[in-house]
Amino acid sequence: MQHWLTGTWSVLAKDIQLEFRTRYALNLLLMFVVSSVFVVALGIGRDVVTPGVKAGLLWIVVFFSAAIGLGRSFVSEEESGTSLILRMNVRGSMVYVGKFLFNYLLLLAVDVVTTLGFVLLLNLDVAQAGLLALVLALGSLGLAGATTLLSAIIARASNRGPLLPVLAFPVLFPLLMTVVPAAVAALEGGGSWASAAGDLRVIIAFAGTVITGAILLFDYIWED
Repeated sequence: MQHWLTGTWSVLAKDIQLEFRTRYALNLLLMFVVSSVFVVALGIGRDVVTPGVKAGLLWIVVFFSAAIGLGRSFVSEEESGTSLILRMNVRGSMVYVGKFLFNYLLLLAVDVVTTLGFVLLLNLDVAQAGLLALVLALGSLGLAGATTLLSAIIARASNRGPLLPVLAFPVLFPLLMTVVPAAVAALEGGGSWASAAGDLRVIIAFAGTVITGAILLFDYIWED
């Protein structure tokens, strides 16, 4: 177990150090988020928008940020030739968990910037701040887990650029169908934790299933 944790931490630490050195993924994600929020704000203008629409737009920005920025988790390893070194030194499950944790940290930063942008530019009223934070954290957990797995699958494809959003949408559809209503419950004045309890259970089940399945199967995917 200690060996497994050490290998996982090595992969995570490597990605964090590389990101601090290049700031490629973080800059890409932040530029996309800021641009998207500004476009949404300009498109809406002074129109009155319901909490449901705002919640949907919020998760659209988060979803496409993940599809664009997190898709390079394994692509960069293939392009730089470091994937062979990883295969020789650590198990596939260690690589997956290390990459997943790194992507999850990036996605949490996206959540914070996106929410602040919606609050400042779209006058987003949050009735239940704790509930919204929990929905974003749990939803991003499932989103990062699925996106990390899919990015490993398409890393060796020749036309991998547009593949991730195409493959991610049907896989993440059950997640998107629950995170939006749960976010609406957090934004509406009459919303409550009880009204979002069912959606939260589905989000947790989705994230748990995807991450557990990926850890169990990733050794075979990584060696293929």
